[in-house]
Amino acid sequence: MNRRQAALDYHAHGRRGKIEVIPTKPCLTQRDLSLAYSPGVAEPCLEIARDPATAYTYTAKGNLVAVVSNGTAVLGLGNIGPLAGKPVMEGKGVLFKRFADIDVFDLELATEDPDELIQTLKILEPTFGGINLEDIKAPECFYIEQRLREILDIPVFHDDQHGTAIISSAAIINALELVGKSLDSVRIVFSGAGASAMGCARMYKKFGVRPENILMCDTKGVIYRGRTEGMNEHKAEFAVDTEARTLAEAMRGADVFIGLSAKGMVTPEMLMTMAERPIVLAMANPDPEISYEEAKASRPDCIMGTGRSDYPNQVNNVLGFPFIFRGALDVRARTITDGMMMAAARALAALAKQDVPETVAKAYGLSHLVFGPDYIIPKPFDYRVLIWVASAVAEAAMRDGVARIHLDLDEYRETLASRLGKSRETLRIMFTKARRAPQRVVFPEGDDDRVIRAAAALAEDRIAQPILLGDPAVIRTRAETLRLALDTVEVVTPKGSERFEDYAQALHRLRQRKGLTLIGARQMLKRSNYFGAMMVRMGDADALVTGVTSAYSEGLKPLLRVLGTGTGVRRVMGLHLVLAKNRAYFLADTTVNIEPTAEDLADIAIHAARTAEQFGIEARVAMLSFSTFGSVRHPFTEKVRRAVELARQKQPTLVIDGEVMADVALSPEQLARDYPFSALGEKRTTVLVFPDLQSANIAYKLLATLGGAEAVGPILMGLAYPAHVLPNNAEVKDIVNLAAIAVVDAQERQRQPAVQAAGRMW
Repeated sequence: MNRRQAALDYHAHGRRGKIEVIPTKPCLTQRDLSLAYSPGVAEPCLEIARDPATAYTYTAKGNLVAVVSNGTAVLGLGNIGPLAGKPVMEGKGVLFKRFADIDVFDLELATEDPDELIQTLKILEPTFGGINLEDIKAPECFYIEQRLREILDIPVFHDDQHGTAIISSAAIINALELVGKSLDSVRIVFSGAGASAMGCARMYKKFGVRPENILMCDTKGVIYRGRTEGMNEHKAEFAVDTEARTLAEAMRGADVFIGLSAKGMVTPEMLMTMAERPIVLAMANPDPEISYEEAKASRPDCIMGTGRSDYPNQVNNVLGFPFIFRGALDVRARTITDGMMMAAARALAALAKQDVPETVAKAYGLSHLVFGPDYIIPKPFDYRVLIWVASAVAEAAMRDGVARIHLDLDEYRETLASRLGKSRETLRIMFTKARRAPQRVVFPEGDDDRVIRAAAALAEDRIAQPILLGDPAVIRTRAETLRLALDTVEVVTPKGSERFEDYAQALHRLRQRKGLTLIGARQMLKRSNYFGAMMVRMGDADALVTGVTSAYSEGLKPLLRVLGTGTGVRRVMGLHLVLAKNRAYFLADTTVNIEPTAEDLADIAIHAARTAEQFGIEARVAMLSFSTFGSVRHPFTEKVRRAVELARQKQPTLVIDGEVMADVALSPEQLARDYPFSALGEKRTTVLVFPDLQSANIAYKLLATLGGAEAVGPILMGLAYPAHVLPNNAEVKDIVNLAAIAVVDAQERQRQPAVQAAGRMW
């Protein structure tokens, strides 16, 4: 129920659906309008009329793909129709944009007539640079793709048929290398005989698997020569001479199992009959034909892959279609050839053998990734896939003679490397780290609907172990109203807690020389923020997230009074992670210090740099001002300059410079050209330290509100224990994000116990 409601909320919250169309050119003035539309638009129209190829220069055609479906075979849901399939097609568009920066229009066509669908797309050909066919049932999908490739002059790709074929081919190539077997000698058994299975079998044959060594099974059993029940011309292609009639019989002595069917089709006993060191790709979703645990228990020598992200070797189509289209579009390919698809598979196989960047491994909660039985294909979130696969596809298109333009491949790889920044990795790294060792996070406002929703999501996704403070009856009632299960979420009533008096005595000892009596301590603990803070201090919770029902200052006070600052830390500081234009920036201090001194700014810079490194981002710190390297002399700019000197004295290895204007700090080209002496030149600045709270707070809110950036935080730095305060307008995703950060904060402190030492009490 949690997952269902979360999915519905995700699609319905805010702007409906998952996509929008955004202009790429300014349209603010009368002049802009005259260029965007009449009369100026006539000029590119005339150019295209004279030379149709210039449509790729003057319109978005070259980066626009149609995701087309008639809804006859949607995921595992069957023929639910084009309208019901629209969320899937929008999702496909999101993946195209997210992984390859390709724009998509999803087209849901209300027809089951293949020729009508073909004619519709023929008419629409001038609009698009390529067509991705999706969720169209077999055998019609084969005819539709073949016919469109014959009559259209743009790439057409049926992902259900070819996507899994490409990714699994890469997996098999590498797995066979590891087990010492060859493509031309292995026996392969399929469970499933739909479009994906047939697409895989056809590609395996192109890579060298012998047709007689492929046994395909459908719901009627083995597809053998002479069978008549449930057959058609496409299945007949895979009929072979064999005595096997069932899947179990077919698997005896097989080297490779390919599962594209349903949960539970394979038993451990069936795996036991396979050849030594078998390869098992059980790709039914969400549950494979045999679970990873069962497969490994019965055949420890097998190399196992599934369609799931929580096990090694995920065979995921997102490793293919975005990058195949990226390469095809960039050379303006007329079609997608077998050579291009095989080049994509070979590129994926080759990439898996390369040294894996630490940031990629960390994104999956691993210290390292090395080519071997548990890593035979790249991870879907490996940013290098774009570079390797798209360039391989582009090269193959040029070699196969279907490219309209030819690229310098070295220059093209550089272009691909800069197309998508690394902002996509930052939060994923944090969430994956959190899932490795979920910590106990206490939420003082446990009866707030947003907090209840966040707690349910955190528990279900195993990001944290939430503890809600409040009346259990009230919280359970609210959860039932919200249709959320809180079975694994702990609920604590401060007044009724058996630890209440222990906390009161400890709080009294902590603050007795600051005027707090024992009676006062008991009264203070009746307020959930103080009780939650004491839970963290006393070791009954690992971290705290608060603030959604009070002013920020009111959420911060209990943390300062109960938790205090860390050893050697002069004051608490605030920071926001801002994701803008596919890049991640850390802005500080955005929440706490109103008029920081030079010493304060130096501390803020050092702590912000440490936080950036926790996210896997190289810290390059710019100390911002309205002056650049002495262009304006004023006490304000002198303070910033002094802060840079102090930060360098405290941490000589820190890459930091200033004072510098924001626009200059964000332009490595200008820094390298005009200020070659700067430590920030040539590489991108990632940490921006503002001279005061006013400018920092205004900047991040403007970026989020007007600039479309996503702001995560605020992240508190300098407390002796992990605790963070949200703004009271926080949404569920903000609470979840900050809770994940709190979990990782707690993990780091457990790894370095010296950090968890109280210094100054407020």
